[in-house]
Amino acid sequence: MTEFSFDALRRAPDVEADNLFAVDASDRLILDEAAEALEETAGHPGTVVVIGDNYGALTLGAAAVLDLHGIRVHQDARAGELALAANARRAADIDLSGRFTHQPLGRALLEGARVVLLQLPRSLAALDDISRAIAAYADPSVVVYAGGRVKHMTPAMNDVLGTSFEEVTATLARQKSRVLIAERRREGIAPALPRREHHDDLDLWVCASGNAFAGTKIDIGTRLLIDHLDEMVPDARTAVDLGCGTGVLAALLARSRGDLRVIATDQSAAAVESATATMAANGLAQRVDVVRDDALSGFDDDSADLILLNPPFHVGSTVHAGIALKLFEAAGRVLRPGGELWTVFNSHLAYRAALQRAVGPTRQVDRNAKFTVMVSTGR
Repeated sequence: MTEFSFDALRRAPDVEADNLFAVDASDRLILDEAAEALEETAGHPGTVVVIGDNYGALTLGAAAVLDLHGIRVHQDARAGELALAANARRAADIDLSGRFTHQPLGRALLEGARVVLLQLPRSLAALDDISRAIAAYADPSVVVYAGGRVKHMTPAMNDVLGTSFEEVTATLARQKSRVLIAERRREGIAPALPRREHHDDLDLWVCASGNAFAGTKIDIGTRLLIDHLDEMVPDARTAVDLGCGTGVLAALLARSRGDLRVIATDQSAAAVESATATMAANGLAQRVDVVRDDALSGFDDDSADLILLNPPFHVGSTVHAGIALKLFEAAGRVLRPGGELWTVFNSHLAYRAALQRAVGPTRQVDRNAKFTVMVSTGR
């Protein structure tokens, strides 16, 4: 058995701050509740699956403390994948990198799984996607240990799990965390299909998996940015929809400018899946490249003429400007001199000074009761 310190886990390359943590009490509670079932899988590599591990606490805790191998992992956030890999390399006594593999949510992740450790997503639609996939592909004996902070859990989560499992029970709370245990998967459950909706005013199909921001709707910040698409660097050759979500901005930009190379990028696997489906539904699969990437880390310096950004204003459940600032800096690096970053954000956030530092001269081009649109010119 390998010594393992939860306190040594880091969030990097995700945002790090004094009020942001790489592990919480729900990680420990999930592992404690599942300990007996996990011990029974020892010697049977490939029977444990981890979904939604934030920075590696579940995966590395199971690998190190219980000496498990062949753990299959699905993390929506690319930054979470990178943090897990870095934390595995930093483990005190042994490199744990070889104990796990990353898989998309689907058959390759879940086939033959007997124990699933799950950090509950905030979205009920995302939980439905996950529970349906487990019921469709996992071993009939599978047991799911789904945990979270009590303040973020609702009775509706039990109901969602109950659509795919015959028995759902809740553990006692500990340190403001609780675990839902789901077992006896229902027969005949099919994996969820991407949802889709046609927006007549834009003549646009929007497709979304359960964990995609805004689902098949178009949030009002994005709609404000849409009003200015025609003004954005008319002679641009390459444009990037940064944090593309379901790909609405990339799709509209590509459709309106036939000679423009458009790249849609997001660190979320659900967003990339959704944006890919959106492009296909609108006949734009050959016009837009959809890429999973953490904050433009795979993009060259000075490689884009135009970047569009509707940044998140929270990290997980914590309101925090860190991700937006990280994306501003990334955009400043990737923009060509004279290129433009068009950003929409909640007006009370007052990002202008940060945009000027990270990118260049910044001016306001629109504002309504809730949102502000600014354009920053690359140095």
